[in-house]
Amino acid sequence: MPSSHHPPRNLLCPVAPSAAAVHRYHQRPPHLLGTPPRRLLSPPRRHTQGRLVPAKPPMASTGSPPAANPQQFKLILGSSSVARKHILTGMGFEFQVMTADIDERSIRREDPDELVMVLAEAKADAIMSRMSISDYQKEGDQPTLLITSDIVVVHEGIIREKPITKEEARQFLKGYSGGHVSTVGGVVVTNLTTGKKLGSLDKAEVYFHDIPDEVIENLIDEGVVFRVAGGLLLEHPLTLPFVEAVVGSSDSVMGLSKDLAKKLIHEALSV
Repeated sequence: MPSSHHPPRNLLCPVAPSAAAVHRYHQRPPHLLGTPPRRLLSPPRRHTQGRLVPAKPPMASTGSPPAANPQQFKLILGSSSVARKHILTGMGFEFQVMTADIDERSIRREDPDELVMVLAEAKADAIMSRMSISDYQKEGDQPTLLITSDIVVVHEGIIREKPITKEEARQFLKGYSGGHVSTVGGVVVTNLTTGKKLGSLDKAEVYFHDIPDEVIENLIDEGVVFRVAGGLLLEHPLTLPFVEAVVGSSDSVMGLSKDLAKKLIHEALSV
């Protein structure tokens, strides 16, 4: 492999990746080397009338559509996730929260891309089943959008969702120490006024320094690891010092890509 390739800079910490991380980087598939973070995305997919069809090509990161004025439409976040609420609030959106309350572990797929999209759609369907959709389709009313999402962590080819036991959480976190994981997030935006549904994927990678056992035990004792996919809480002050590099966006790792959310909201209001 040519020595001209270098791993991406750490987007969260100023420390350069270690020699071990550089070695891991050079072992990555050739099509990922030297590629800007946004180009790590799988080809986006779009839903229309409940069926998957090819989506428009992703916009360049410098030309992402601006978020529409929150006063011009109503937005419902189909999640109780603190991180997702924080992300949408930071984007300037006003929204209300509804939860799907589905048994996520009853929905299984071997492909992480497929799994997160199926789960994001299932959450939308569950919320819509409790709503009177006709109330959102009155002439002259502002359009109402419902945004649902799901994320999984993939470590050594294995899908990892929220850990259930302390031992499972410990196994997850010890496995990340000195290694790296991928995150796969699926986002679905449903226009309740028109009935159109759009969705796509966002991916990222996180490289870690060695994580001390004491830090792992403190995270487990706090209990926060049981509320997030793979027990991975990137923004936690105990976790952050041991993040070596992020390929992609930190908001994607936290559960909701800002760029993807903007794009889907923009398209949902245009259909």
